[in-house]
Amino acid sequence: MKATFVIGHKNPDTDSVCSAIALSNLRNQLGDNAIPRVLGDLNAESEFVLNYFKVKKPKYINDVRLQIKDLEYGKGFYCNENDSLFSVIRQLKEEHLSSIPVVDDKKKYLGLVSMKNIANSFISWEEDTIYTSYKNIEETLNAESLLKFDDEIKGHLLVASYRSATFIKNVDINNETVLIVGDRHGIIEHAVEKGVKLIIITGNNVIKEKHIEIAKQNHVNIIRTPLRTFNVVKVIGMCNYAKSLLETDVSYFYELDYVRDFNEEHNKLRHKVYPVINKERECIGVIQPSDVNNKIRKKVFLVDHNEKDQTVDGIDDAEIVGIVDHHKFGTIGTTQPINIRNMPVGCTSTIIFQLYKENNILIPRPIAGLMLSAIISDTLLFRSPTTTQMDIDTAKKLAKITNIDMESYAIEMFKAGSSIKGKSMEELLFADFKNFNEEDYKIGVGQINTLNIDDIKSKQDELCETIEKEGNINGYSIIALFVTDIINEGSYLYFSNKSKEILSKAFNIDNLEQGHYLQGIISRKKQMIPNILNVIDNK
Repeated sequence: MKATFVIGHKNPDTDSVCSAIALSNLRNQLGDNAIPRVLGDLNAESEFVLNYFKVKKPKYINDVRLQIKDLEYGKGFYCNENDSLFSVIRQLKEEHLSSIPVVDDKKKYLGLVSMKNIANSFISWEEDTIYTSYKNIEETLNAESLLKFDDEIKGHLLVASYRSATFIKNVDINNETVLIVGDRHGIIEHAVEKGVKLIIITGNNVIKEKHIEIAKQNHVNIIRTPLRTFNVVKVIGMCNYAKSLLETDVSYFYELDYVRDFNEEHNKLRHKVYPVINKERECIGVIQPSDVNNKIRKKVFLVDHNEKDQTVDGIDDAEIVGIVDHHKFGTIGTTQPINIRNMPVGCTSTIIFQLYKENNILIPRPIAGLMLSAIISDTLLFRSPTTTQMDIDTAKKLAKITNIDMESYAIEMFKAGSSIKGKSMEELLFADFKNFNEEDYKIGVGQINTLNIDDIKSKQDELCETIEKEGNINGYSIIALFVTDIINEGSYLYFSNKSKEILSKAFNIDNLEQGHYLQGIISRKKQMIPNILNVIDNK
């Protein structure tokens, strides 16, 4: 079963991470193959929670853009460098392709052999040498083995087209000669006595026993084919190794390359076939331009967000199978109906708890601990105006499962999450940062919680410089950081110069200064963002 990636928003917070893990567990209990993923580094609070309940950190996912590995292309289509050109042609005909990748015995990609090059080589073939395996000659000529001493055959081709006396007198043969002959026993006797490399008996003609005995003594390889001499001469070149016509200057793609990049490259090159390899340079198969239509989109289930700017890169290439969120609906659309659970509660995990109950699935203690932590974090232990009675009731039920005291645990969790020791100003700004677009405004709002505002105030100048710099570099119309004092239930506001006018109106402040304290403002979802958007909408 193809995996479904359950992902929260960029700059993941505790609710985003814990809800992704909790929902993945639920869906797996219901028979899905769900895997939690995160879109960035975990903040200190989330790290504390996962460590506390001994839950493995979800892996990072970069994007969900279509990759070549998501296409149904010609997997397993390649040939070995020591295969015969005859077998290569057969493979190309069977697969209706014009080219085939060539690999070594470890499946390492070497190059390409094309039908065009094979045809050209036979049209202009003037070589009198053959370099291949005994087995290849046997298979190509539909021959039987009479004597075999060498696995590999390398030599000059010679057709016994003269009278025996003329041949014996005028033609030089040696242990590098590959002789094609019918029933000319005099020539065969001469050849085995000279110790040629290989004798190909055509037309299923008989070879005398005494000649077999001499051949054994001189290690002469012998095979017999039902083909006539004319036909043997015509196809003998197909016995050669595939590597004899190897093209190395050929464009290829890695299985992790993006389909969009493949399309761009193909539009320039216009080749019919491209080899596909993995990071170890092992060949996986071939891709044709038409294979782009045979795509298997990555499945994603979104939690704690539904804004395009907040979700995984390449979401347009993916199949969204569901959304569980507690925010207003934003910019994400789907091409088909999906399961959506959106409720006006303080935390996504509150909704996921309801899903467990509706499906009669028991909640393991570690999962209950994660969900409880998410609710405590998002509601600031029920201090946030986003808190509902459902959040409080759910948290109490989860606390019973985990058998922990919410108050003391919350203090530990907030303390771990609010520490700024060792963090850069960029890390503080983007620790819990969300992007919004409203009309022509690009808005970025960060929020961090603290139990000691003096730590932040001591770095105020440096923090403001970082906000100004990031705002200019990334083209934000409004960029701000709210530092929420959990104990006193208010937030300190830091912002860029461009943001000052709208933020002043949003919070009704005449002389807004950096670090202004906003009593009672602790919810980004219900207070900070709505106040800002209200000013923009009324401009």
